[in-house]
Amino acid sequence: MFTGIIAAVGKISAVEQLADGVRLSVDAGALPLDDVALGDSIAINGACMTVVDKTATGFYVNVSRESLNCTAGLDTVMEVNLEKAMTLAERLGGHLVSGHVDGIGSVHKFAPVGESWELVIDAPGALAKYLAFKGSVVVNGVSLTLNRIEDLGAGDGQVCRFSINLIPHTVEVTTLKHLRAGAKVNLEIDLIARYVERMLSLSNTK
Repeated sequence: MFTGIIAAVGKISAVEQLADGVRLSVDAGALPLDDVALGDSIAINGACMTVVDKTATGFYVNVSRESLNCTAGLDTVMEVNLEKAMTLAERLGGHLVSGHVDGIGSVHKFAPVGESWELVIDAPGALAKYLAFKGSVVVNGVSLTLNRIEDLGAGDGQVCRFSINLIPHTVEVTTLKHLRAGAKVNLEIDLIARYVERMLSLSNTK
């Protein structure tokens, strides 16, 4: 489990092709690795990955083809948001995050508004029922609050367009500063919303 509070910005420094996926070499940046052991989990842009090797300044993970198909940006040399798995002794500054990407969104708009920034994302229609005004969503590993929601289109073409207000600190200490219109982002819905939907779907069948 994670909190959605980014601990450091690192960089995928090398991508090695495997038979069914890729092996990433990740420069950990300012993320302390003294307490990281092989087999530990680290979220890379919101996707939970297992450390298979490490150095004094970085670590390696293997990403399966299935994970690559369900995420964005894990096969490219680029800066990434990093967070180690939480412990029970930590403050939950964001919200409970599983590190399992639920869908890929597309940035519709990213622009300054006063002293803040407005981030507008088009999410797959299948995620619309899990997104609520003032609810939580994870974008590339960052726990954020939805300020506005609009459902557009219908059927297979339906999208859920939501808006987020980003304070300057969040933009400064994460890779969200690099986003542009058209960029793909990893999305994870609120864990509680997932369980509520499951309970309601079962109750409606009785």
